[in-house]
Amino acid sequence: MTILVSAASGQLGRLIVDSLLARGVSASDIVAGVRTPAKATDLAERGVRVVAFDYDAPATLEAGLVGIDRLVLVSGSEVGKRTEQHKAVIDAAAAAGVTGIAYTSVYGATESTLPLAPEHVATEQALAASGVPFVLLRNNWYIENYAGDVARAAETGVIAAAVGDGRVAGASRLDYAEAAAAAILDDARLGQVLELAGDESFGYAELAAAAAEVTGREVVYQPLSEDDLRTGLTAAGLDEGTIGFVAALDAGIAAGALDSSDRTLSGLIGRPTTSLVAALRPLV
Repeated sequence: MTILVSAASGQLGRLIVDSLLARGVSASDIVAGVRTPAKATDLAERGVRVVAFDYDAPATLEAGLVGIDRLVLVSGSEVGKRTEQHKAVIDAAAAAGVTGIAYTSVYGATESTLPLAPEHVATEQALAASGVPFVLLRNNWYIENYAGDVARAAETGVIAAAVGDGRVAGASRLDYAEAAAAAILDDARLGQVLELAGDESFGYAELAAAAAEVTGREVVYQPLSEDDLRTGLTAAGLDEGTIGFVAALDAGIAAGALDSSDRTLSGLIGRPTTSLVAALRPLV
C-alpha cells in the first residue's frame, strides 16, 4: 500500500511521515507531497519519495497521486482558500482511484462555533460527495499553538485572552500525527468520524501555571473582555479581519468549543496523550 502525505514538509506532515515509519511502513511505500520539493531533501535522504504537490496547482496533484492507494490530506494553512484547495486535492484523488483518505479536520466540526470550522465542514462535505472512502480526524487544539503566548509570558509574566473560564482539551502535534498514521493504516477506520482530544482539558489559569513551570518565572492569566482584546490587537497593528478572527476564536473557546473528556485519541495511539507541560517545554 502506497501512502501519500500532503504538506509533508510542514510541522504536522513531517511527524505523520515519522509516525508511519515508526509503525513499520517502508520508506519506499511513503510519498511526501510538498509544495517545494527542495524543502524535503531530508525525507528523500531517508528513502521517502518526494513529489511536488501544490494545492493551488492541479497538475501537480494529478501527477503526484498516480499510483497512490491512500492519502493523508493535511488541511492547508491559508484560511479563506482552504475549501477550494482541499476540493482540488479530493477531486484529483477520486480521479486517480485513491482508495482511502484521512483528513485533518477540526474538533466537533459540524457543531463548532470556531471561525475555523466552516472550511473544514465544506471539505468534509466534498469528501462525502467524492465517493472515495475516508476517515475524519477531527483534531482538537495543538498545544504548540501556544508558542507565541509562552514566549510573551516569558517576557511579561502574563497570558491574556478573552476566553473566560473556557477549557481546551489540547494535545501535541505528535499525538495527532500518530493518530493519522494509525487511522490511514487501518481499513476499519474508513467511514469513521474520530473526535480527537487530549486526555486532560485545561483552562487558561492552568496554561499560565504550565508556562510558569517551563519558563521559570511567575506567569498569571489575565482575563480580557472582547472589547479589551480588540483594543489590544488594534494597538499591536493587526488588521480588522485578523482581529475579528482572533476574537471569534476566543469566543468559541469561552463557549466550550474545545472542551472535552473524550479519550478516543489516546485509545487510537495506544498511550496517554502528551501533557500540557511536556508539550510546552520544547517551545521555550
